[in-house]
Amino acid sequence: MTKQTHEMVYQLKVTLRESKPPIWRRIQVPDNITLDRLHMILQHVMGWINSHLYKFEIAGKEYSIPDPDDDFYELHFIDSRRTRLNKVISREKARFRYEYDFGDSWEHDILVEKILPAESSTLYPVCLAGKRACPPEDCGGIWGYAELLKVIRDPSHEEYESMMEWLGGSFDPEQFNIGEINRSLARFCRTGKPKRSDVPEAFRRAFESEDK
Repeated sequence: MTKQTHEMVYQLKVTLRESKPPIWRRIQVPDNITLDRLHMILQHVMGWINSHLYKFEIAGKEYSIPDPDDDFYELHFIDSRRTRLNKVISREKARFRYEYDFGDSWEHDILVEKILPAESSTLYPVCLAGKRACPPEDCGGIWGYAELLKVIRDPSHEEYESMMEWLGGSFDPEQFNIGEINRSLARFCRTGKPKRSDVPEAFRRAFESEDK
């Protein structure tokens, strides 16, 4: 995916909090990636579309892309673009949290399962395993997703047709395609950045400031 410039990799198990049965992914990432890049990797492996803000919570501190309005909203983020994973997490079995979309509040528990030597034959990041589909964006968080599943499992439900139309005609909560995930990761790593039209305004401003 990219030329390797690291010696160690972190094996992470990422589980969507409160999902029952659990929605999870197992991935390996370079130890020296920034938290902002880890965010993008998580977007690809989970199946989100990067249309909302995010943050990591590690040892009582919060990391994201600071915004000029953060003080107004009492958000005090440490810059995730300048924070490397191996500088804030240094041991196996460490746990931290990733939240995507502060409205729906998709919270993910992340466990550092192993810290391993990088293999020269493997291109990182890579998804090793997982279960179940990512919920649709903007469906109301984990509890809204549970209600969505209840509706689409009952064709006689009064909201069934409108919900299926909103979903584009079909949705399989058990679907998990590891090959598609790894191809998505490969495309991201070749380009290096998401398309600017796909990111929220706060991210767009951040990318523009980096380019100056």
